[in-house]
Amino acid sequence: MMGFSYSVIILLAICSIGFAFEVSYDGRAIKIDGERKLILSGSIHYSRSTLGMWPDLIRKSKEGGLNTIETYVFWNAHEPERRKYDFSGNKNLVKFIKTIKHEGLYSILRIGPYVCAEWTYGGFPVWLHNLPGIQFRTNNEVYKKEMQTFTTLIVDMMKREKLFASQGGPIILAQIENEYGNVEWAYGDGGSQYVKWCANMAESFKVGVPWIMCQQNNAPAPMISACNGYYCDQWYPKSNSTPKVWTENWGGWFQNWGDRNPHRAAEDIAFAVARFIQLKGTVHNYYMYHGGTNFGNTGGGPYITTSYDYDAPLDEFGNLRQPKWGHLKNLHEVLKSMEKIITYGDVNTTDYHDSKTVSIYSHNGKRICFFSNIDAQKDKTLTFEGKDYIIPAWSVTILDDCKTEVYSTAKVNAQTAIMENKIEDWNGKLEWESRPEKALHINPSTGLIKGSTLATNQLLDQKVATNGTSDYLWLLTNYYHNTSDPNWCKDDNYMVLHVQTKGHVIHAFVNGKYAGSQWARGGNYEFVFEREIKLHQGENRISIVSSTVGLHNYGPHFENIDTGIHGPIQIISRSKSGFPDVVKDISSSRWVYKTGLHGEDLGLPQVDPHHHLYFYFGRNNNCNRPFIWYKTTFKTPSGKDPVVVDLIGMGKGTAWVNGKSIGRYWPKAIAPGSGCGHCDYRGTYGPSKCATGCGKPTQRYYHIPRDWLNEKANNLVLFEELGGNPQNITFQTVTVGKVCGNAYQGKVLELSCQGGKTFSDITFASFGSPNGACGSFTQGNCHVDALPIVQKACLGKEKCSLLVSKDSFGALSCQSDTYRLAVEAVC
Repeated sequence: MMGFSYSVIILLAICSIGFAFEVSYDGRAIKIDGERKLILSGSIHYSRSTLGMWPDLIRKSKEGGLNTIETYVFWNAHEPERRKYDFSGNKNLVKFIKTIKHEGLYSILRIGPYVCAEWTYGGFPVWLHNLPGIQFRTNNEVYKKEMQTFTTLIVDMMKREKLFASQGGPIILAQIENEYGNVEWAYGDGGSQYVKWCANMAESFKVGVPWIMCQQNNAPAPMISACNGYYCDQWYPKSNSTPKVWTENWGGWFQNWGDRNPHRAAEDIAFAVARFIQLKGTVHNYYMYHGGTNFGNTGGGPYITTSYDYDAPLDEFGNLRQPKWGHLKNLHEVLKSMEKIITYGDVNTTDYHDSKTVSIYSHNGKRICFFSNIDAQKDKTLTFEGKDYIIPAWSVTILDDCKTEVYSTAKVNAQTAIMENKIEDWNGKLEWESRPEKALHINPSTGLIKGSTLATNQLLDQKVATNGTSDYLWLLTNYYHNTSDPNWCKDDNYMVLHVQTKGHVIHAFVNGKYAGSQWARGGNYEFVFEREIKLHQGENRISIVSSTVGLHNYGPHFENIDTGIHGPIQIISRSKSGFPDVVKDISSSRWVYKTGLHGEDLGLPQVDPHHHLYFYFGRNNNCNRPFIWYKTTFKTPSGKDPVVVDLIGMGKGTAWVNGKSIGRYWPKAIAPGSGCGHCDYRGTYGPSKCATGCGKPTQRYYHIPRDWLNEKANNLVLFEELGGNPQNITFQTVTVGKVCGNAYQGKVLELSCQGGKTFSDITFASFGSPNGACGSFTQGNCHVDALPIVQKACLGKEKCSLLVSKDSFGALSCQSDTYRLAVEAVC
């Protein structure tokens, strides 16, 4: 532990005083001023959280045992319009990096500027798509010029603020491009030339820290290649002169609208980390350590939810996700105490067969051992140096001096926190105002509509028409219908509007009246919308709204995937008697395009006293109608716990609080009714393995950051696309309701509440061999009543610690290989 403490003191001194330090590497590790370091990093994306959240998130990361914070840089967030930049609010990258420095941590800056990240369009601004002659991510001069311009902007900004380690800042590694090796094959020679160009450009900046390229095994020297995935223990860089780097250990997975909620067990992710370190990995990053929220229209995919929780150790709102956070914290503490041996020691790995592997690290007369068992079902007995050890299935055991077990990935000694939502008691007093969204029509004198972007006789890709400025795009035309046409006027015919689209949602109006909505299902974003409509003699107004739910963010040539209505658009006369359809294709009619909503033009989401004139008061008016704006005022919930709004009962739309978009909402998107159940951490993880939420709304709770709230009154504005009832909406706080501990002998069990709350009751406490799990603990055959001791240590306190030992809880009359303490407590 002395080596670890010394390194922390040095790091704090460097970061607080601002001395420059040298970052280099060899085949074993990243080196700080010539000394090898074990890098334990976690991803936190500044724009998926807020300025007010950053200090707490970074502090909790540090308390969890990390020494580094990693983030992407989001090009389209900073340059929404070409050469017009935005680094305000939660896009203040400099302030975020300085907050990391203030906490004494290192930083990894993944500039990209392609990021994937389940972020809309992979982080590219949509205007990039509309530049003549451009091809993304290949040896294309138009693209390379724009990429270099933005990358230079970011690098110069970091240099100007002295944020690279070579200047005394926290940034020890920078990344260019992202996962290009996964798609390089699709670009031929242009792809290989592009990789070399990226490397040369990065090196030309002379930032004084190494550059990495993840998922790029052919990364040109001196680029460092890195691995992404659920398990990277078997991955090794092709060059013996670079360390083994894991840029993305996927701690969970993202969630899609209409799908279940994915989870990854604490035991499995700890197993993945320990195996990586066992097999000579020294740079590790959790993706994500805090996932956060896709505010506004930043979620990509398409169809990725507003929540980007990712089952991370810090949940979407910044709460500790227990036991994952605590189980990994315990692992980090053990690894840090062994940093010198891990980074400098001689390593001897032996395959003991039958899924068992032993790695011995030795340095300066001291040894540590990693025992791993990769069998997904069976515990194994390992005989090592004359002693038998039981290695649980799918686990790694770490032994100090190769004799004393100090950590097992299968044995969780951290508390489990059961989170609860508390509804504010004033929710029933919410009063709602509403206003219909105007169905736009073409001005007969000008042939346009106010604010229209263009008119054309062809159907355009939505990216071309909107330039990425809104989810919503209006397509309007005037169609002349002749009721005397013999092809149309059969007595049993009815008229159908037929629209073929390539995503993602369609709403149609005919002569100002709502005709219907439809959205893609099952991952196929191309579908046909058909609705029966009523036309009258002469001119009819056809208005279609195409709504996107995030743009594609991954894959070769993803920028060329069509989005929106590409047609055909047809008026069909269909016979009830089965006669053939009579079809009139109106795809080549004169279409007027208008980006955004009329309510946005009026400023309805914004905070301005005169805007109330645009709403109409009425508690029950306009419920369950499509294309409606709603507005209410609510109080700021008391306390410090995170705030959410429960939008159950609503359909689909966008929400704003005090003029800031908290994201898309879609409670009507329901997860499949099957595929959830017991989660066994043992065995290879996949996103469907440990899912929850079957048969329930994909997302019903939406984060309202506290630093976006006023001291007293706040505005909530909703644009509802499909129809819902706002009377069911409530504002809630999220906190720890109950905690459980199930710790092994020799460990310290730390229990804690949240937000200033204290333990009000201890409902179970047993030392020995308790049975069951959190919420259903029972006494085992071997039992000492631990309730009085736990009550004395914890009741009335926000935190308490319990040493699990016979000395603490008394001798047992029975014999067991391991004794445990099980506790259940109420906050």
